[in-house]
Amino acid sequence: MKVRSGLLWVCLGLAGCQGSNPYVASSNPLPPAPPQAANTFDRSAYPAPARDYGRYRSWAWLDGRLPAGTAWADSAQVAEAVSSALDQRGLRPLHDNRPADLFVTADLRMETRLRQVQDDYGAYGGYGGYNRYGYGPGYGMYGTVPIVRTYEEQVVVVHVNLFDAQSGQPVWSSSAETGHRSSQTEQVDAIREAVEKAMSAYPPS
Repeated sequence: MKVRSGLLWVCLGLAGCQGSNPYVASSNPLPPAPPQAANTFDRSAYPAPARDYGRYRSWAWLDGRLPAGTAWADSAQVAEAVSSALDQRGLRPLHDNRPADLFVTADLRMETRLRQVQDDYGAYGGYGGYNRYGYGPGYGMYGTVPIVRTYEEQVVVVHVNLFDAQSGQPVWSSSAETGHRSSQTEQVDAIREAVEKAMSAYPPS
């Protein structure tokens, strides 16, 4: 009896599977594109073109303002160091009313850095000793004693920024630092060194 009832349920299940499916797939046509779509260019769908730095040939200070001076370096010294670094990279300053290709700003300031130096002093350990048979090899541990010293150092930090003169958008920026010097002559050399480090990566590859 149980076998017959089981077969009956199996037959009913198969009959149910052969029935019509109430869920019917259907698709509607896509709506037509708006008329302005043919004349609209989506810039976000495409990567930005690579910037051609070769077309930048001239420069001028942004808003005509030279870099600000400090207590140990005047504005003319900073401007001369930046102008020299730009000149070495084929960028010529404009002194007339012609439009420049680039606008330039530079910032110079003193900052404090914490430096750490590790000194490894002489080795320690045992070399030999007496035993009941006389003097002979001994035993011990050998190693060094590292000592870490922390000190403050004054550094000169230079920031250089370049802007596209037509769009006003920033196109390149960099910063570098060098150690502070004591005399004024050495300080001018430190400024030139920091500016040259900052400009060493221009134009970007």
